[in-house]
This record gives sequence, C-alpha cells and structure tokens, in this order.
Amino acid sequence: MATTLEYTQSSEARALERRAWIRKVVFYTLDYGLMIFLALFFLFPIVVMVVSSVKPDDIITADMRSLNAFIPREFTTANFSCPDYQSPGSLCSPRPGENPGLFERLPFGKIFFNTIFVTTSIVVGGLLINSMAAYALARLDWPGRRIVLTIIIALIIIPFESIAVPLLLIVRELPWFTGPNWLNTYHVQIIPFMADAFSIFLFYQFFIGIPKDFDEAARVDGASGFTIYSRIIVPLSRPVFATVAILQFLAYWGAYLWPLMATASGGFDIQPLPVAMQVFFGQAPRQWGDVMAFASLATVPVLIVFLLFQKWFVQSVASAGVKG
Repeated sequence: MATTLEYTQSSEARALERRAWIRKVVFYTLDYGLMIFLALFFLFPIVVMVVSSVKPDDIITADMRSLNAFIPREFTTANFSCPDYQSPGSLCSPRPGENPGLFERLPFGKIFFNTIFVTTSIVVGGLLINSMAAYALARLDWPGRRIVLTIIIALIIIPFESIAVPLLLIVRELPWFTGPNWLNTYHVQIIPFMADAFSIFLFYQFFIGIPKDFDEAARVDGASGFTIYSRIIVPLSRPVFATVAILQFLAYWGAYLWPLMATASGGFDIQPLPVAMQVFFGQAPRQWGDVMAFASLATVPVLIVFLLFQKWFVQSVASAGVKG
C-alpha cells in the first residue's frame, strides 16, 4: 500500500514538473518570439534604407512593393560618390538623368565633422558639468541645496522651443574673440547645451543611492571633495554616465531647430547634418538613392554609439528600477 502511495505521489510530482516545464517553455517562446518580432519590426526600415542606398534610383522605386526592397539586386556606389561621373559603364556611373553622387554635390566630410565635433563636445562637457553639479546636490550639504534641486527639476518640463527665440536674441548680443557675436560659430551650438537639467537629475538619482559611508571613509583619509568625486563616485557610476552619454548623443546628433536658427547664414562650413540634410533634400531634382545614402550615413553612427554603450545603458535602467 505504501509503495502504491509513493508511486502515485511521484507520478503527480513528475506531472507537476512537466506542466511547469511546459509553461516555462511556452512563456520563453512567446517572450523571445515577441522580442524578435519587435526587433525585426523596428529594424526593417533601417535595413531598407541602407540597402536602397546602394541601388540605382529606378530600382529603388520598383522594389518597394516586394521583398526585393531588402535585397541589393543591382549594386552601385553612385549614390555616395561618383568621381568618374562622365565615364558611363563604371560601377558608380549613374543612370541617364541622374545627378552626381552625394560627395560631389556637397562637402559631406566637413558637414560630418561639424556634427561629430559639436555632439562630442556637448556630450563630453555635459558629462563633466552635469555630474559635478549632481555631486554637489547629492553628496554635499550647503544652504539652498533643496531650492536649487527644485528649480532644476522644474526646468525639465520647459520645452526648448519656448526659450529658443530669447536665447537667440541673447547670443546675438554676446561678443566673442573672433566676431561681433556668437552666431554662425561652433560654440553657439555647444556652450548653451552643456548644462542640462534632465542629465543633472539622472546623475542626482544615481549618486543619491551610493552609500555615504564611502565619502566619510575617504574624508577620514584626508580626501578632498573632488578626490571623492573622481576616485569614488565616478568609477561607481559608469552605467549612468553611459546612459547620459547615449541620451545626449541622440538628442544633439539629430538637433535641427537651434542649428538652423543659429547657423542660418553660416553655410556648410559650420552647419551640422540635420540642417545640411534639409538643404540637400530641397535641391532639385531629388533622387531617392541620394536621399537614402545621406540618411544612412546620418543614422549608422547613432546605432554604433548605442551598441557600444548598450551594456551600461541597460545596467543603469535596471539599477534605477531596483531603487524605485
């Protein structure tokens, strides 16, 4: 009798384990299936854009209604560059009626440098300035600290469009070493955006969660405030630094309104990619191959930056979720 009971119980246990295993398999299948579907859904426009950038213009429009949009059936580099534009039969020769390549129609190298320089300067300077401001708010005690933090949080809800015109009027009156004002320069695109209220708040939220015992132990050993910041806080805060770097890079790589206002008469020598792209798209006649080539060159660096910092970005989001 006991043997029969033990056999029945073991059978029920195996059945429960089997059902649990089936539920687990179904859950992970649905979970990963949904993630793969969403990844493909968001990636397919990028894939179509990159593939179309190496297709002749008439092939692009013909392939858009079929799966051939994902396949480079006829490869050409004419959309990017065609130095032997007048020599039909070469790999980069455009078809009759098409324009020279992107690099022949505008100084893309200079425009790309402008964007890289401005965005990198904002990100690097912003990481230093915003993290130090957040350190002062989160780790130091001084009169008015809560009032300043409240003001910074309030600034987050103010859209840039509401202060763009007043800011433009201010920089028009500010003198500079190389000119009568700040307009049509690099620094007019960099300096006003290094300090960012949202970035300060992100740093503050992360710094406030680091135990202050580290600070007290360092002060006992004679460390100054800057030493604590650089030797203790910064090494422990790599995830939030990566998060802020990604968010600022994405925001200012694609910034359009302010560069358009502040560099309206500066030309391609000073303008970044979004403004140059709008000028390029407005040129006639428009070729979809050139458009796809320009868009691809403007998009790929953003994907590379995200992939490089993805690990720390996920860690920062995960740690913020645990703290909350």
